[in-house]
Amino acid sequence: MKSTIEIKEILQAATVQELPEFIAAYSGDQRTGVRKLAQTAAKRLEAWEKEKQRIEALRVYEEQYGEYEYICGVDEAGRGPLAGPVVAGAVILPRGCRIMYINDSKQLSEKKREELYEVITEQAVAWGAGCVSPEEIDRINILQATYEAMRQALGALSPQPDILLNDAVTIPRISIPQVPIVKGDARSITIGAASIIAKVTRDRMMLEYDKQYPEYGFASNKGYGSKGHMAAMEKYGPTPIHRRSFLSGLAGK
Repeated sequence: MKSTIEIKEILQAATVQELPEFIAAYSGDQRTGVRKLAQTAAKRLEAWEKEKQRIEALRVYEEQYGEYEYICGVDEAGRGPLAGPVVAGAVILPRGCRIMYINDSKQLSEKKREELYEVITEQAVAWGAGCVSPEEIDRINILQATYEAMRQALGALSPQPDILLNDAVTIPRISIPQVPIVKGDARSITIGAASIIAKVTRDRMMLEYDKQYPEYGFASNKGYGSKGHMAAMEKYGPTPIHRRSFLSGLAGK
């Protein structure tokens, strides 16, 4: 007879597909600790089934526009910060793709975003990222800079998409059919994937900027106006990556 510790190790190593067999084997065990492990396995299986249902709900638009071969999700990261670029992501997922845990990137931990970034870039038919600098944001404004980043991301794709599912916007100067979806990063699996590409790409850039300007805490605040960031601004003034047009309303900047 296996010990409780051995059974716990089996559970820790078990795949989701192996959980039903584990539950069947140990839910009737006389040992309280083993039965609790079976209950843990049952909760894990239930959570997995709920996640599968959530992912199916994220595929509504992909199914609706299923006559198109290459459906591309488009989203951005970094419209609001005081510093750093705005970045867009564009992703074409394979037909029927069901990458678990894809969501609006803001709803995911940094660790989960990084994990999903690797899965998305590995499984995608095509993916791209576009980036517009703070200087260009100041020159053409953040909305136009966001559109430009999106066009860059789309230009990096091969094959080119047949239709775009965008997070809330219609991108000017694009001939591909577009479907703007409000809160699309939480309602479409392809837009969610694009949001992860954009967010991880930008966050990695801000980590590099943090090495150049460690006083501003860019590794943690990613250029947003946190208390520490604002204190550094008061003490040191703006860096070359600050958006001057965003600072005009701040006292003394």
